[in-house]
Amino acid sequence: MSFETTYSVEWGDCDEAGIVFYPNYFYWLDCTWQRWLRAKGLSQRELKKRFGAATPLMDVGCNFTAPVTYDDELTVAATISEWKEKRFLVSYTLSVGGRPTARGHELRAWAVVGEGGRLKSAVIDPAFRRLFD
Repeated sequence: MSFETTYSVEWGDCDEAGIVFYPNYFYWLDCTWQRWLRAKGLSQRELKKRFGAATPLMDVGCNFTAPVTYDDELTVAATISEWKEKRFLVSYTLSVGGRPTARGHELRAWAVVGEGGRLKSAVIDPAFRRLFD
């Protein structure tokens, strides 16, 4: 299963050369994950309410292969490429007009809310996983 969304690159997303400033890629990766959750009827609040859980980041990375510039329509495609007992890997492909521009990943943990509101690693709820299989 995969999910795809688009972003219009604004002037404020770019550096002095008119090329997207690299931290914005990480923002778009996270926004894509949040949009995918919403497409499944979830949000951060609903995830906590329904599963008592959150999906915090453990690792994130991105390889840039071509520049993205002002006024480009950036497409971000996401797949969950690996499931482990307590974490999962979301892989991203970014492109403009079908031209690949970057590949990224987010390693997310499954964490339940414990005492004092602290997050604690837990086994991924099978009902959550079924939403993305």
